[in-house]
Amino acid sequence: MVNNSEDSLHGRQSFFNRFQDFIGEFIYGGIDGSVTTFAVVAGSAGANLESSVVIILGFANLIADGFAMSVGAYLSTKSEQQQYEKHKATEYWEVENMPEKEVEEIREIYAAKGFEGDLLEQVVAKITEDKDRWVDVMMKEELEMQKESKSPFQMGLVTFISFILMGFIPMIVYVMDYTGNPIGVDLFTASSVLTFVTFAGIGFAKSYVTATSKLRSVLETLFLGGSAAILAYYVGVILESMIA
Repeated sequence: MVNNSEDSLHGRQSFFNRFQDFIGEFIYGGIDGSVTTFAVVAGSAGANLESSVVIILGFANLIADGFAMSVGAYLSTKSEQQQYEKHKATEYWEVENMPEKEVEEIREIYAAKGFEGDLLEQVVAKITEDKDRWVDVMMKEELEMQKESKSPFQMGLVTFISFILMGFIPMIVYVMDYTGNPIGVDLFTASSVLTFVTFAGIGFAKSYVTATSKLRSVLETLFLGGSAAILAYYVGVILESMIA
């Protein structure tokens, strides 16, 4: 019974750890999705465009920008993995072909950490007796590189899903209005309220990823999102007055 409980706990922890790897990507994808889509809505509102036009522009932005963001996340993660493997291959070559130099580098690294005398030599001998361990230490201590274990495809997918989910929120009221379910209040006002609640929620969640003040993170996200919306709104106003 105890073993089953421990296995269950370990399983939940493993699931959470896997999910935790993608929380940051989900949050930043959500920020971009909600900010850019609300900017489109705000610009459309400033130009007094119909709900149908807002929906067209909003969804075009949602799909195109969401896809571009996901491709960027995929390529960034894959590039980090390729860079790591490239430098790792170089370290293996140096260990094979310049062992004396690499041994001395290990000695210098651990001497700088305070090891000295026989203890230092024992540490150096232990590390260099296994090439895989040796290279791993060089990657972490000399190059300060950690292997990226996240899947590039999964990173891109999480970004895309987050962008779509959070980016759809500013358009909900416009879709409802267009489908014959009016909400009885000004559409842009309702969209603004929903979006700023989303901004606050995302900012609050971001504080856990960045380990910063919750209030500061919320206010920062509200400020950035609000600034983008205000700029877009008045661009719409100016263009509408120039073209109309």
